[in-house]
Amino acid sequence: MASSAPSSASSRSAFGRSNPTSSRKGTPTSAGKSGKNGSLTSSSDSSISKLTAAPRPSAKLNPKTVDPFKSPARNQSAFAAVYTNGGVPCRLFHGSVKHKLAWETPPEQVSFDPVLVTLAEGIKETVHPYMFVARTGFKELLEVDGSTEKVLPILPKVCVAVRSALSHSESSVFDAGLDAVLQLSDVVGPSLNQHLKLLMVPIAKRMMEKKFRDKITEILQTLEQNGGKEALPSIKSKVPTYSSIFS
Repeated sequence: MASSAPSSASSRSAFGRSNPTSSRKGTPTSAGKSGKNGSLTSSSDSSISKLTAAPRPSAKLNPKTVDPFKSPARNQSAFAAVYTNGGVPCRLFHGSVKHKLAWETPPEQVSFDPVLVTLAEGIKETVHPYMFVARTGFKELLEVDGSTEKVLPILPKVCVAVRSALSHSESSVFDAGLDAVLQLSDVVGPSLNQHLKLLMVPIAKRMMEKKFRDKITEILQTLEQNGGKEALPSIKSKVPTYSSIFS
């Protein structure tokens, strides 16, 4: 037993002196050896953690889609933050031909307050998938049976959110806002009259743009038809050149 210790020591000494190049390069098993202060290096630990880390929910999204977990929360819009935190009960489903929404709760059972208001606020989004989720979700909720009774209590909040989209400088957002106004008018009818002045201000500002002129005229006619003669004063107060469909 006494002779084994020197033999072991000489073996370690020879191993360290005979091949200095080998000690500098290291071997596959040397990555986890203690460093200068005796602590284990973190290379193997970090590799293991990367392999065992659970995939992020954003990994399910289209590769071209923005990763809501990559940017700091302070850079997210209000709608993006709510969507990321699960506040909107639907998700984007990537179909082979076109995208659609997959509702976690059937639209008929969704609480319009606050979900419809949140979706209305998201109409002004310009980043995928938020813009698709907000605009499609808003449309699909208003198409459910009994939507009129569900919208009326929160109509003022919805109109404020839609007006924000109509005031956006991006043409695609303004166009989506026009679609929202048209659908709201079809759903709530004359109940929209008291909010027309709020909505007409940003619409009137773009009335003379060639790309929107025909669509705006069609919407104004729909607003008057659904709202009755009581809608005309609010329309003409912002668009004096408008000709009534009842005259």
